[in-house]
Amino acid sequence: MKSVLIVMGSASDAEALKPCARNLEKFGIPYKVRVASAHRSPDSAALIAKTAKAEGYGVIIAAAGMAAHLGGVLAAHTTLPVIGIPMKSAVLDGMDALLATVMMPSGVPVATVAINGAANAAILAAEMLAIADDELADKLAAYKRELNEKTAAADAAIEL
Repeated sequence: MKSVLIVMGSASDAEALKPCARNLEKFGIPYKVRVASAHRSPDSAALIAKTAKAEGYGVIIAAAGMAAHLGGVLAAHTTLPVIGIPMKSAVLDGMDALLATVMMPSGVPVATVAINGAANAAILAAEMLAIADDELADKLAAYKRELNEKTAAADAAIEL
């Protein structure tokens, strides 16, 4: 199974990325975590992206706040899919990061989840990897059934 590379722009994002790690673990997907900045360590970020495929990664998840150019920098240096997680900041509540992550130029896509959407980034990565992994696809199908069952139970129990 291919693994997932999680790159955060700052170590201060680690706590907000725990739901990502938990979901990858739930699906049995190996992952590695790195810290690299599009602005403070651009050469390191580029090298991480350039070598990710050869190191066995199938998807890169990039978490960055404020200017949030990390996803785009990584995407510019790899053919692997990149999922951006715009991180919430104290300044603009993550709207700056959301816009910086989602507004990529033609030819350099970054799939983008919600602000602090680490849990969904892991699920999206799992769906990407499941294209070539039937066992993982089965795990995802079971997960979707569980979501449906929980919603059905809530529907049956709801009262006003």
